[in-house]
Amino acid sequence: MNAPYQQAEDFLRTIDSDWSQLIDHVGACKFTTKSERDPYEALVRAVAYQQLSTKAGDAILKKLVNHYGQFPQPPQLLATTFDELRAVGFSGRKIETLQGIANAALSGLVPTQTTADSMSNETLIQQITTIKGIGQWTVEMMLMFTLARMDILPADDFAILEGYKRLKKLETAPKRKQMAEIGQAWSPYRTVASWYLWRVPK
Repeated sequence: MNAPYQQAEDFLRTIDSDWSQLIDHVGACKFTTKSERDPYEALVRAVAYQQLSTKAGDAILKKLVNHYGQFPQPPQLLATTFDELRAVGFSGRKIETLQGIANAALSGLVPTQTTADSMSNETLIQQITTIKGIGQWTVEMMLMFTLARMDILPADDFAILEGYKRLKKLETAPKRKQMAEIGQAWSPYRTVASWYLWRVPK
């Protein structure tokens, strides 16, 4: 399991002394995927966490699963009333997004795991961001954690931007476009680089 990460760590260490020290400090990469979840489930879960703390997102997902006795399939989600989803803890805007995801899963716009595995990152991002309320970050989380893509950098992720700012002792964090450009140097291991940036010490 650690072999691919070992290669990534060795590669990132060669970038500069800041990266080398960060890897020494954090230790071996322990990035884990949830490949048992299909893209539909991954997107629903990502929406639950949008603009919320992990604790709040966890609580909403627990209520959602308890409501059905399992993780709801697209037809179950579509058959759920607005008020029931509000009671679980979703905002009106998120409910609209969830229903969009469920419809997209039924139509094939959100692909199955097998189909997604044969699609490029760019195609998946373009296709899935056509769902109202789904931005690039949400699809990137799915690419990283569900499809185990190893070269993803969520360039507008707040924690990654702040992590890089601390790593490089900058006055201000880079903007999305700058971050994407800087991150080119970390390819083909941008997912592992992201994992380390999430762990830059405060």
